[in-house]
Amino acid sequence: MSKNSVQRFREIVKTLAYYGFGYIVDSKIKNDNKAPVNLRKAFEELGPTFVKIGQILSTRPDILPPEYIDELSKLQDNVQSESFYNINKVFYSEFKKPLNEVFKSFDKLPLASASMAQVHKAILKNGKEVIVKIQRPEIEEKMALDISILHKISKLTKAGFIDALIDPKEALEELKIATELELDFKNEAKNIDKFRLLNEDIVPVYAPYIVHSLSTKKIITMEKINGFKIDNMKKLIDEGYEPYDVGKKLALSFFKQVFEDGFFHGDPHPGNLLIQDSKICYIDFGIVGNLSNSFKDALNDMLLAIAYRDINKLISVIMAIGIKKGYVNRNKLFEDIDYLMDSYLSTSLNNIRVSVMLQDIFDTAKHNNIRLPKDFTLLMRGMVIIEGVLTKLAPDLQILDIIIPYVKSNNKFSIFDTIDMDDALIRLILFAKDSTRLPTKIIELSDSIMQGRAKIQLEHKDLSKNVNQLNRIANRMILALVISSMIISSSLILNTNIGPKYQDISIIGLIGYGIAAVMGFWLLISLIRSGKI
Repeated sequence: MSKNSVQRFREIVKTLAYYGFGYIVDSKIKNDNKAPVNLRKAFEELGPTFVKIGQILSTRPDILPPEYIDELSKLQDNVQSESFYNINKVFYSEFKKPLNEVFKSFDKLPLASASMAQVHKAILKNGKEVIVKIQRPEIEEKMALDISILHKISKLTKAGFIDALIDPKEALEELKIATELELDFKNEAKNIDKFRLLNEDIVPVYAPYIVHSLSTKKIITMEKINGFKIDNMKKLIDEGYEPYDVGKKLALSFFKQVFEDGFFHGDPHPGNLLIQDSKICYIDFGIVGNLSNSFKDALNDMLLAIAYRDINKLISVIMAIGIKKGYVNRNKLFEDIDYLMDSYLSTSLNNIRVSVMLQDIFDTAKHNNIRLPKDFTLLMRGMVIIEGVLTKLAPDLQILDIIIPYVKSNNKFSIFDTIDMDDALIRLILFAKDSTRLPTKIIELSDSIMQGRAKIQLEHKDLSKNVNQLNRIANRMILALVISSMIISSSLILNTNIGPKYQDISIIGLIGYGIAAVMGFWLLISLIRSGKI
């Protein structure tokens, strides 16, 4: 490793050790329950690249446990702004011109300063207002260095923090891919162009246009949206907007993105949703969800299965889109999904939150060694954020009241579109063939019952647990009988006053009473501890 790499390696290890993660390099040091909070603090201290790494990890509940997701979600970009000299230097390296030659005016103080880039307000030569997002100098190299160091740290020990939480190889590969995507601003420009195209006919939805001539891998120039946050209730009412109507339009817009377009904004928090000219303006397309046609169809099928209360269909969808991470017990999966569906189907639709329902489906699949695609986790995150916004805008609006009719209407005639006549004919022939065998099978079953050959297979769950409980009961009863016998026999011995004596009292009888007392107290304590007394 180079000198800078060695120095950074020591800094990372020292900081992690200070916050209680010394067992990264020494597996004998034990973890504690403050690890999620301490990990967030360590990331904050290690600087912008680790803040971004934490933010990326916070979007992946399929990689990290919930307690770590909650803490890393609190990471905020609170980074000191880059000097104007450095910003101008980055711009010059991309366009071979200084900022003052390209723009009519350019604000030296940034509107926002994040871990990877900062945003400046500017005016083009034609007088149009824009914002210019410029990458920090050498941020790509710094992030690559930190990720490579994390690779080395993960190899230092085969036990402890990293392996206990995640598969280090998988997580670091995900981090590498995510950072490469976010560091290439051309991807964000493409995302915005695609979103504008897909929503050009949706009147209340808007996204800023891109100035492609002033956009590169490290710089993106786009229209400035002079709006206000969608959850600014006072501003909404003062400007004459109806919050419920805005909330409903937001929900319909998001569902169109998911179920029709298969392309949705992955981070729809209020800071990225602005109101301008009676439109909901989406900004910051660094995180987007892309759903394949097959996954989009599966998602539609999943919601239809919930709407029509079809448990078998829901299980089929999960098995189809999921990635098996080990042995899958189909009976257990069926029972878990059946229980999950019962808990929701017995509840009024008005009391169901889609984000919680999707999270329960995700957790159920995970507990059955099935990992759902990362696009599903991004959708869950987006749904949680959207529901949070809607709770403030339109607390009486239920997402399921919109989403179920929406999906049903879009799939009303899909059943006829998917019918294969050849397949239907084959199934009809097989059904007719099986139907001719049914009377014979019924007669065989009757004969088996009459002759005593029929067998019924019963499955008793947790039998070993019940047997152990019976063993404990039997042992306590036997112990109680032994104690009773010792008390009776000791009483008889004292009554006859035989054996060696102390002050004219039988020592054998006294010893018997003592042993019985000790055993009795032990039995009483055992009953108290069991909580069954």
